[in-house]
Order: sequence, then structure tokens, then C-alpha cells
Amino acid sequence: MRQPPYFMLMLAATAALLAPAAIRAQGSPYTSASDFAANAMRMRENALGKLEPQVNVPTSGGFFRGFSRYPWKENIVTTVFWVGERPTANNPTPNHKSSWDPAWAGNYGGFDSPDPGARNGFVPRAFTPRLNPFYIALPYNDVSQGKHKVEAPTVIPWFRQAVLQYGKTVLRGRWIAVRRGSKTAYAQWEDCGPFSTDHWQYVFGNERPRANLNAGAGLDVSPAVRDYLGLQPTDVTSWRFVDESEVPPGPWRNWGENNPFVQRQRGTNQVKIPTHEGALRALNNSGARAR
Repeated sequence: MRQPPYFMLMLAATAALLAPAAIRAQGSPYTSASDFAANAMRMRENALGKLEPQVNVPTSGGFFRGFSRYPWKENIVTTVFWVGERPTANNPTPNHKSSWDPAWAGNYGGFDSPDPGARNGFVPRAFTPRLNPFYIALPYNDVSQGKHKVEAPTVIPWFRQAVLQYGKTVLRGRWIAVRRGSKTAYAQWEDCGPFSTDHWQYVFGNERPRANLNAGAGLDVSPAVRDYLGLQPTDVTSWRFVDESEVPPGPWRNWGENNPFVQRQRGTNQVKIPTHEGALRALNNSGARAR
């Protein structure tokens, strides 16, 4: 029967105490008390090794590409939205600001037109965006009235590692993967919606998106994500959160002062986006914004 490590420690200690008697015993394999004590120390070291946690460290980047701690949300109705979008019957809130940026359109650089004729690849033809054109919205905001919501520290997996200031979102800029068929795009979380900002049970749990005016949509994606995946205005995709180490090379790495890959390429380590302090305070005091 295999003995637990603490039993081995006790055995080693007892052996050291009984060394002289063992040496005197007829047929002992040890020639001296020091030889017997050395063997007892080896037994002790082996026992201590069994008490220490065994950690396997991956030696190649392939580990991260094949493994994620976040599960896929399958078959989610997905709609397209864009910076500067005007309100419509099915989207009553204009998108010149986001849940976290009262000057979103200005900081982005302008109107992110979804019209294919007004685009140059994955970006607007009229200007180079100052923020990542690969962005999405999910129906949860961790901040309301300048404070973190009570459930946020519990339901957000990365909350304790990411929180820098109480009442400041830990969601903005987070990466997700969006999959349709054999293609997967990567984008940053930059707004809250569609329609609600409190459905953590879906975003971080096992619930399905709630019924809404857009066929129960649970994910909004930008024109760049739409074009990369070849989506219709209303489509079905699957998505999951990804760590930054899981984001592969692609056009989602190429633009944006809020993009960590661009920041590293430029030798910077923080986002420098012009904002008005008064507008930021107004946003914190206004609470969540439903799209």
C-alpha cells in the first residue's frame, strides 16, 4: 500500500534515531552510522518532494492556441453595430458614445460607416481609426453610478487580477473570439448591449440571451468583424473570451491606440485617448447605458 508523504517523513526521522541499533543488528547492509543517516536523509528529501506541487510549464506557444479556460457560447444571434450609428426603431440609442466613453465617435476618429463603398478593407475609407476597428458589445456592464456592481467581483473571472481602481471597468478592451463556420475573428469589448447591460448570467454563465427586438441577439459586432467573417446584418455566430496570449496574428492587431499589440509595437504601455474629465465624470454618474 502506498504511504502518504508525512508517513515517509516520520519513517526517515525514526530511522535516524535508530541508526546505532540498526548498525549493530546482524545482517545490516550499512557499514557505519553515517552511511545509515545518509540513506535516511535521502528518504526525507524524497518525501518532501512529494509534498511540493508539481507544475508542468508549457514550452511552446502552441499550448495557448489549443487551450482556453473560457467555453464557447454557441449559436448566438449576432447583429452589426458601428461607432456613430444613429438611433433606429430596433436600436433606440445612438452610438456616438459608448457605455465607457462619452466621446467614443470623436476618440475613434469619426463615423465607422458600414457601407461597403465607404470602406477600405477593414477600416473606413475617410480616415484611419484611432481605436481598434475590431470591436464588439455584450449585454453587461460591471459599473453603475461610479461603482462596481455587487456581483462583478464574483462573476467576472479576471476581476481581481484586472481591477486597478474601484468603480473603473475591468471589461473594456477585453478580447473575444467570434467564429462563423471555419473562420474566427478577434475583437475587443468596447460597448454594452444589445439592449441590456445587466445580463451577467449569459455573458459569464450558462443562460441564453434574453428575447429582444433583434431576434434575441446576444452579440453586436463591428463592420470589420462582419467583413472578416462575411456576416449578414443579422446572423448566427459562436463566441468566447480569450486571453491576450491566445490572440493570433491578424488584422485585429493592426490598428488602435487601445490595442495592446499596437502599443507594444510603438513602445508604449498605456492607452492615450483624448477625453474630457467632465464628460467622464458625467458618464460615471449616469450609470449603465442600454443599447
